[in-house]
Amino acid sequence: MNKALFAALEMLEAEKGIPKEYMYEKLEAALVNAYRREMGGSTNVRVQINEEKYDFRVFRQLEVVEEVTDPVCQISLEAAKKLSKRNTLGKIVEKEVKPDEFRRLSAITGKQVIVQAIREAERGLMMKEYEEKKEEIVTAVVDRIDPDTGNVRLIIGNGHATLLKAEQIPGETFEVGQHIKVYLIEVKKGERGSFATFSRTHSGLVKRLFELNIPEVADGTVIIKNVAREAGSRTKISVMSRDADVDPIGTCVGPQNQRKAVITDELAGEKIDIIRFSEQPEEYVAAALAPATVDRVEMDGEHSCKVYVAADQLSLAIGKEGQNARLAARLTGVKIDIKTAD
Repeated sequence: MNKALFAALEMLEAEKGIPKEYMYEKLEAALVNAYRREMGGSTNVRVQINEEKYDFRVFRQLEVVEEVTDPVCQISLEAAKKLSKRNTLGKIVEKEVKPDEFRRLSAITGKQVIVQAIREAERGLMMKEYEEKKEEIVTAVVDRIDPDTGNVRLIIGNGHATLLKAEQIPGETFEVGQHIKVYLIEVKKGERGSFATFSRTHSGLVKRLFELNIPEVADGTVIIKNVAREAGSRTKISVMSRDADVDPIGTCVGPQNQRKAVITDELAGEKIDIIRFSEQPEEYVAAALAPATVDRVEMDGEHSCKVYVAADQLSLAIGKEGQNARLAARLTGVKIDIKTAD
């Protein structure tokens, strides 16, 4: 059994990159705890691991006392003198635990430590991979939908992750086995280890979808300047072109709206307004209020303006529950006060 256990630790080092020395420390601590649980919590014990002989040796540590009140962790001076005449009161004496007494514990504990180490290693590798994909799109498969919380368990590569209900597009539904795209917001270290946060509501998802589906955005010909999003309802995205011969809006929309439609479908039908970016704030604000037609924009400062529209354009400029004006303000970074031209 011991030889097989040492072989398993070597395999872990070769295949998972877990140093044997680290595993020996884990195994030693686990064996000490297992023996203490078996023999009593106050037991002092030392584990000695001999890699060359594929062997474990376990020693109980006993304090030499005049009168024994706790035989689990004490030994009388008379008994200690029989082991060695050099033993004196207060000294710690070690007695080796018989192999038969320890064999069952070492087998169970060794297996538990290895299984736990594999889980930690796989999770560590997965988190390292996530770190490299931070703020990127990850393709996942729906594994399970929690009927109580609405959270979705995802299969990503060889591991699992959770898409929280709060990070799902309002109104969208999933099926087990469905392939979906999620945006990796961040990887955090907590008390119970590292965990990753995935989202389908983050504005970064829209930006990455444009990069994924539109070659001119991917190669940098068309640049995405800003994104303002209310997930499940509407997104405004501003674009500009580095090439005078390339129309940024037409490029993103595509022939017969095909490119834009692919992204809309991925976002569960979310509406997308593609706006031409301008260094002139008046032009940028006017464009951001599309589909409304703006008569003029008067800047009150760097981050505030008054916008004048015809009476029949007022409700369109403001939008349902103020959404159009709200998204335009977030897109441009300008506070917008909309008024009728008269």
